[in-house]
Amino acid sequence: MRSPRSVGCLAAGLVLVAAVGCTGHAGGGPDTAPAGTPAASTRTGGEPPATTPSSSPTVPTPADPVSLPALMRREHRGSDLRLAAVRLRTDAYTQYAVTYRSDGLTISGIMNVPRGEGPFPALVLAHGYIDPDVYTTGRGLPREQDLLARNGYVVLHTDYRNHAGSDDDPDNDVNLRLGYTEDVIAAVHALRAAGRPNVDDERIGLLGRSMGGGVVHNTLVVAPGLVDAAVVFAPVSSRPEENIDQFQRPEGDPVVDEIEAAHGTPEENPEFWRQVSPITYVDRVTEPLLIHHGTADTSCPLAWSKRTAAAFEAAGKDVELRTYPGEGHTFGPRWPDSMDVTLAFFARHLR
Repeated sequence: MRSPRSVGCLAAGLVLVAAVGCTGHAGGGPDTAPAGTPAASTRTGGEPPATTPSSSPTVPTPADPVSLPALMRREHRGSDLRLAAVRLRTDAYTQYAVTYRSDGLTISGIMNVPRGEGPFPALVLAHGYIDPDVYTTGRGLPREQDLLARNGYVVLHTDYRNHAGSDDDPDNDVNLRLGYTEDVIAAVHALRAAGRPNVDDERIGLLGRSMGGGVVHNTLVVAPGLVDAAVVFAPVSSRPEENIDQFQRPEGDPVVDEIEAAHGTPEENPEFWRQVSPITYVDRVTEPLLIHHGTADTSCPLAWSKRTAAAFEAAGKDVELRTYPGEGHTFGPRWPDSMDVTLAFFARHLR
């Protein structure tokens, strides 16, 4: 594993927050919304080697095998990135169906490769909640997939386990979907292990939306130094119990009873819930983070991002929260502006 980067410190956020999401019984707003005014901004300043905690900040002892500390201590492996059929050819990039290995599972996804020799910086994308029963390969973040590739980034969009052509993980929902975090970490390792000449594996970032924003925050907490920078849009809460109360409990999702039977309620087992909240471990994060959030978001309230950003600020991390007056969860008229800011952010940190 590469040592933690000195480039600004920042960001982590939600974990099993990623287990729930925004909209739908398990959260994460839809990533199929269509594509403004300036946003308000606050700112403070073969198989590869497994990810190990040896060069990372101190790893706390987990009280439960389902926890962020348990993921921190685990060896994360990603390999065997394979490009399959061409799905799309444009004037700027070619899109391939791909698979890769994530800690023993095969994970499907898509990869956009810009035209030209490169090497190009790369971005791993983590989509928001879409019902796995209707999800199809590469369905999340379509606007971002296209725009980022047109601006010279290799884009690897993971489907996650239990989605599309990926292998099944029957315990993932009860385990607060922490497996999605493993899949994102493995996607970065798989990119590096592939040794593709058109990919600059020294310049890799993360981008996630809604539930995927939680996955990105988890990744930053679990594997500091893995990437160079991260961007999240309308992320879920950094307190997983809030996501359950917002998205799953009101719909009577039976998984809630399974989660609480396995791990206890926040009142019964507060230590478990503390150890699955990335905000608990903000001191570990080493990458700069940019958070986009609309003031009119009724799925994932802006207050969640304000609280997460404040925690990172208090820990001296490099975090920027940009708010968009009147913008909702999926971003509409102000999406182009938010992507201009995103491209400028990645240009600074992935150079």
